[in-house]
Amino acid sequence: MNAPVQVIERDGKPEWAVLPYDLYVQLTDDAEMLQDIRDYDSVKTAIDQGKEELIPGEVTFALLDGENPIKVWREYRGLTQQQLAETVGISTPYLSQIETSKRTGTTEVLLAVAKALNVTLDDIVFQTDK
Repeated sequence: MNAPVQVIERDGKPEWAVLPYDLYVQLTDDAEMLQDIRDYDSVKTAIDQGKEELIPGEVTFALLDGENPIKVWREYRGLTQQQLAETVGISTPYLSQIETSKRTGTTEVLLAVAKALNVTLDDIVFQTDK
């Protein structure tokens, strides 16, 4: 960085730096790259510590395609309907009806399902655009 930089002082202290535009662009690009690296490092650390989870594309695409989120997450977690129903404390037919949208499930049941699947309530309650 041997570009000419003009430093403007006020009361004997540097207050402004005037620099060539190309140098300014390079500095902002470098700052953005540094932030990207810090963000990557932060997410990598969170994943390594078990605070974040990588979700496979198949799960994301299934959810985006409108498949029932409870079913998608249940299958991703490798649980049968019976296993999840037992963990939550509901019947398998009730869970099946929730997964096929024949029933909505109470807030308490949905919270228990979310907890059992290790997701948030927002992850399993889908909104339909009307």
